[in-house]
Amino acid sequence: MPGSPASEGPDADPEAVARSICLRLLTMAPRTRAQLADALRRREVPQEAADAVLARFSEVGLIDDKAFADAWVTSRHAGRGLARRALAAELRRRGVDDDTVRDAVDRLDPEEEAETARRLVARKLPSTRGLPGPVRTRRLAGMLARKGYSPGLAFRIIREALEADGLDSADLPEDLD
Repeated sequence: MPGSPASEGPDADPEAVARSICLRLLTMAPRTRAQLADALRRREVPQEAADAVLARFSEVGLIDDKAFADAWVTSRHAGRGLARRALAAELRRRGVDDDTVRDAVDRLDPEEEAETARRLVARKLPSTRGLPGPVRTRRLAGMLARKGYSPGLAFRIIREALEADGLDSADLPEDLD
């Protein structure tokens, strides 16, 4: 900053600045290589210095997009109940490449994903009691859609839950079949 004591001394080594920025960001939360590169670009670190620091951090394991993606999928699926599609979108927004995203979300077992959807529906179901079948279905389907579940899986789980809750299948919307 012009006028500050730091601006009166010699220019800082760009790689030292890049290392400092990356280390500070990594101590707050895990980051992808793309997130760190964006942060360095925003702080106007020269590209050569940024590339050198990012390469070194990757080499020593401080940046590992594969480990980040695997941990992200495990955490967000367990904690927020997100499905593969939502998890993949979040990882792509964080700059993880498509192959790494695919590998990470493919590790999520389809039956585990269905079971998570069942738990989400079971948790939401009591708040829909007393509503007509189509309204209950729409609310439950909307909740699952926002979490990235496919329509086919969502409606299958919803039908199971509503039938188990005592709703006559004649009261279910026809598009569930």
